[in-house]
Amino acid sequence: MLVKKTKSLCPTCGRVLDADVVEEEGQIWLVRTCPEHGLYRGLYWSDAEMYRRFDAYESVGNGVLNPQKTPSATGCPNDCGLCSNHRSTTLLANIDLTNRCNLNCDFCFANARACGFVYEPTFEQVVGMLRLLREEKPVPAPAVQFSGGEPTLRDDLPDIIRVAKEFGISQVQVATNGIRLAQDADYVRELKEAGLSTVYLHFDGLTRETNTKLGSDLRAVENCEKIGMGVVLVPTIIKGRNDHEAGAIIKYAADHFKTIRGVNFQPVAFTGAASEDDVRKERITIPELSERIEEQTDGVIKKDFFYPVPCVVPISDLVEAYTGKPQIRFTTHQHCGAATYVFVTDEGMIPINRMVDVDAFFESVEKMATRLAKGGSLNKYVTLVEGVKDVYTSTRKAEYKNTGELMKLITKALVLQNFEALRDFHWNALFIGMMHFMDRYNYDLSRVERCCIHYATPDGRLIPFCTYNSGPVHREQVWKEFAQASKREDE
Repeated sequence: MLVKKTKSLCPTCGRVLDADVVEEEGQIWLVRTCPEHGLYRGLYWSDAEMYRRFDAYESVGNGVLNPQKTPSATGCPNDCGLCSNHRSTTLLANIDLTNRCNLNCDFCFANARACGFVYEPTFEQVVGMLRLLREEKPVPAPAVQFSGGEPTLRDDLPDIIRVAKEFGISQVQVATNGIRLAQDADYVRELKEAGLSTVYLHFDGLTRETNTKLGSDLRAVENCEKIGMGVVLVPTIIKGRNDHEAGAIIKYAADHFKTIRGVNFQPVAFTGAASEDDVRKERITIPELSERIEEQTDGVIKKDFFYPVPCVVPISDLVEAYTGKPQIRFTTHQHCGAATYVFVTDEGMIPINRMVDVDAFFESVEKMATRLAKGGSLNKYVTLVEGVKDVYTSTRKAEYKNTGELMKLITKALVLQNFEALRDFHWNALFIGMMHFMDRYNYDLSRVERCCIHYATPDGRLIPFCTYNSGPVHREQVWKEFAQASKREDE
């Protein structure tokens, strides 16, 4: 059964092709035919029912007001850099600080060690990329993640973090394998004092079989705990390799809740030299991973508790309607990722879905935003009072009744207009998320055009994550163009 039409890529030659998203036997497939290489069927989502549930939260944004490029005849995704066809602003920007790395992971989408040359933008070039992010309109990019390669190999990383904070970027993250953090607690302190918000730690499991650097990872978390540095665990999940430990990773995070703020699973994207056999054996989709989590947490975190990223758009609408100022909008494609929250209590992990009727909550927020948009100070006051009543109704419908602290946060945000209180919510709950980045086998251009995670490049472009790392792989083009001619990778 045809679900929709889109455009995709031939997994062999990369040609842009018309494609059908179809439902067959309860699964969603991406089907296209290359005139040279024939028919290809790629698994998109393994659960059609969950696919349709997420579809209900679709929210298409308006894009940026100052794109770097105009649409060209070459078209998406081959002539990339945000243009007027792109529908989302930057939620999280990535800046590759180097392609040097002290590991050689076989599933690395950056394939850093295989380049044979060094890409390492100068300090001035990094400053230029940060400036580009803060000049984005209508809303400057609020978060940046320094990545690579391994960014901690740069001696000037603390200075770069400091400059990012000076530019007004509220969330500054470092994506790292944690080796240097494990070796030197003073270095963790230096990064924190420079303004680092979060360590994104590559963490693939809790056994030697799934995580060859387990000892280093545990020491890195321990050092972050000593310093008070927040950590998000980032496991790359590969079917048959470590998908059986998803629940254990979450439980480990809950046991170290004061330091670990969340787990952001990344189902493997086949961006290297993977074969079709590898894809067939090792592909794991968002529905499958959410099923593993439900099974391995003994039903505490259920598959149905996960929601797509754009489900929170009504909150942005509400804040924008009240303040009259443009807000960050989470208009990424509804099938890019999924997330939920759990509270860690003396009774164990309590999912937010047991504390709040999530659907009713979002309906209440959406209703408030619509009424506030009509204007008038009296209307604002009445709307907020009625809205709080609706929100309390959403908690009464929930299974778990001890919701006092959560309601204090929500009330503070809605009645006192202290939307900073919503930040407290994040830091008092454990985030469980998953982002399934695309590869040439499951490439959907409609997702690219809605991407909210963008790479900043030295030539003044912002490139969506899945065109930077897969498809035409703009990362390789950028790295080669700005490679350091006088420096070899093995030096």
